[in-house]
Parts: sequence; structure tokens; C-alpha cells
Amino acid sequence: MQKIDRSYLRKFRYSVQWGIFALTAFSGYRLYLFAEHFASGYKTPLVERPPLVDGFLPIGALMSLKLWITEGIFDPIHPAALVIFISAIAISAVLKKAFCGWICPLGALSEAVFKTGRKVFGRNPILPKFIDYPLRSVKYMLLVFFLYVVGKMSSGALAGFLSEPYWKVADIKMLGFFTEMSSLTFYVLLALFALSLPFKNFWCRYLCPYGALLGLLSLLSPFKITRREEACIHCHKCTANCPSLLPVEDKVRIKSPECTGCLTCVSLCPSKGALEMSLPAKKSVRPLIYVILVMAVFFGIIAAAKLTGHWHSNVTYEEYKAVIPAISELEHP
Repeated sequence: MQKIDRSYLRKFRYSVQWGIFALTAFSGYRLYLFAEHFASGYKTPLVERPPLVDGFLPIGALMSLKLWITEGIFDPIHPAALVIFISAIAISAVLKKAFCGWICPLGALSEAVFKTGRKVFGRNPILPKFIDYPLRSVKYMLLVFFLYVVGKMSSGALAGFLSEPYWKVADIKMLGFFTEMSSLTFYVLLALFALSLPFKNFWCRYLCPYGALLGLLSLLSPFKITRREEACIHCHKCTANCPSLLPVEDKVRIKSPECTGCLTCVSLCPSKGALEMSLPAKKSVRPLIYVILVMAVFFGIIAAAKLTGHWHSNVTYEEYKAVIPAISELEHP
């Protein structure tokens, strides 16, 4: 058996994940400074609002997507939300659920938490199937709920919501969810953290409707983790280390919507040719080529949006000046 070392894949993924996490955190800080300029009565310097924070408005992005498809109207208020949503959908449909495995900052945080839990408790326990399966259905039920609510809204209702003062400052309202945290929010987040320590990717596996949508779309992808029995030495490393708890060692091709294309199993496989990211007919794709494709789709769509003027919000300073001071009085339409 010819052994190989692909640990560089994990290091590269961590670098990408935490690089995007740091960029997202910095954007959140800049959004805070932007909002503080208005909240302080214009005493603090004005900082340009970072469009990247729109990535935390997926429900609004879903509404924007429907309006764009049905009416050809590309939301001018939070266009980056729609751009990021489109990029995540495109990646999933073509390159597996790699948005979750390589880009999503919540995915990076979730993975760091369960790895910390493994160091503390010595292992990450697996819930029995009679608990795991019903819990996994929660994210799909949430997805169905949001698709139903947005699906039944007329184009006029969508356009009306996306033109409301509330939508103009939805990102700042989201920021307030953390900066002015209620007791309920604190205890819910604490509970999620406590559950995420022992159990791998608790939020992503059981509660994230965004991930549920991307997982279903990933079933369309021609890319699949593929195992070759003749080269497999059954070392159990792939199954034992899969962040999505998939039985990689027992399958020929991983078709599950839970697979995030993170390549953790590929990076840990010591047997050359035993585990690869492959197209149909077991045509292998070099791991770095796959990763480059993921990055190219994500950042390529963002670059195209910037070039075509669909990245920055068109909300003016005067509009923010009129809405932000009264933000506490704004309720969801």
C-alpha cells in the first residue's frame, strides 16, 4: 500500500474558514461603528457600511430571490444578501454543500466548539438514531415553513416588505440582537453552545434551515466523495472523523445531503486512491482543483455583482439619518 499525506487540505480549509470568519467579524465591527455614528448623534466618525454583513439576512435574501425571478427586480436595499444567497445556491447545486464546509463562518465556529468539547470530554458522543433522525427533521421543517411563507407572498407583498424602513435597517436590527441581548437570547445561545460542545455541529446538523436547503440542492451536484474498495484498508479514519457523521467507509459514493464537501475524510485517508472527490464514472478530481472551483464560484459571483453595481446598498445617508434614530420603534411588517 502506498501511503499519502494530505493533511495540507485540512490546514488550507481552516485557513479559508477562519480567514472568512475574521473578515465577517471585522465587517460586524464596522457595522457597529456605522450604526454608532447615527446613534451618537453624529459625534463619532462615519464608517462605510460593509455589504458582507448582508449574508446574515438569508430570509430576506429568499424573498429577494423570488422577487428577482418573478419580477426581474434585484433588491437595491440589501443586494449583497441576494448575491451571497445566489453564490451559496450555485456552489451547492454544482459542487456539493461546500458553502457550509468551506465558507460559512458559523460552520467554522461550530466545528471549533465540538473539537473543544472533544478535548474536554475525550470524545464526541453520537445520539441514537431514534433521537438523531427526529432532530434532523427540525431543520427541514423550518425550511418548509420559510418556503411556504415566502412562497405564498405575492410580488406586491414582497416588493412592499423590501421597501419598508424596517428592511433598510434589518442588518442593524440583527446587530442589536447581540449588542442589546435579552435574557432569553442569552440563555438560548448558551444552550446551543452547551449542546454544541459534546455533539458535532449541533446547530448545523439539527437546526439550520439554510443548510437544509443547500443540502437538498447538493443532491444535484455531480461531485461526490467516492471510495474504491480495492484500495481501502478499512482504517476507519474517514468515518470516525467525518464532521457530518457519515458512514464513509461503508459507502461507494457519498450522496447524502449532509456531506459538506469539506474533504476531511479525503485528507485523513492514508491509502492512495482509496478516497477521492469524483465526478460520475469515478473520474477523480484533484482536491485542490475542487477547492479552487468552490472559491472561484463564490468570489466570482461577488466580483460580478460588484462590477454590475449589485453589491453596495443604494440607501442614502439621509435615509439612514431618518430611520436609524427611530430604529427601536420599528417592528417587523
